[in-house]
Amino acid sequence: MEELISSIYDSQAVTSISMTDFAASFAVSIVLGLLIAAAYMHNTRYTKSFVVTLAMLPAIICVVIMMVNGSVGTGVAVAGAFSLVRFRSVPGTAKEICAIFLAMGTGLITGMGYLGLAAVFSAVLSLAIVIFNHVDLGTKKNADRYKSIRVMIPEDLDYTGVFDGIFEEYTSSCELVNVKTTNMGSMFRLTYDVVLKDPSREKELIDMLRMRNGNLEINVSRQATVATEL
Repeated sequence: MEELISSIYDSQAVTSISMTDFAASFAVSIVLGLLIAAAYMHNTRYTKSFVVTLAMLPAIICVVIMMVNGSVGTGVAVAGAFSLVRFRSVPGTAKEICAIFLAMGTGLITGMGYLGLAAVFSAVLSLAIVIFNHVDLGTKKNADRYKSIRVMIPEDLDYTGVFDGIFEEYTSSCELVNVKTTNMGSMFRLTYDVVLKDPSREKELIDMLRMRNGNLEINVSRQATVATEL
């Protein structure tokens, strides 16, 4: 156990690193980066550029940490620079951010010479990623309850509270989020975000709405998840 958590460097304040230690740290970083990338790819939609970034990031971080080893001031400056880096031009999901931090953490550990600890760290968390990819955690069941309903009504029908009784029976919460005129102003399109009490009664809800709006168009879809929210 002591060998597992010990650094391959002779001391924590070394001013130079031998070529053997450098090659070992760099090689381990590459291998662990490939492991992290493979774990992220498992049962996940991905882009080639992001997977390549995950595979290379530990080695890059490792080299940077080895170059500033022994200099506290330089290490703080590098950490500040990394905090300003935008890894992607578009907002990432929570899973992508977690994978990036996993790759960075692995590179930090290997750069400090703790190769055994880095291997355990990346292997355990990569396995956790694979396991959680197969665990639903109730997301499918919850997704079936959250719906967006678009209802067409004629212009002579006052939409204020017109469906309140129906939604009170079939939903646990309901919010009118959008009102739009259509067909040259002859109709209104109402958009509701609702949480169904029982997803199996969705057709009953639609039938009740059809009776109230004169059998005009009704569209039911899952509520869109905002990409910028974790």
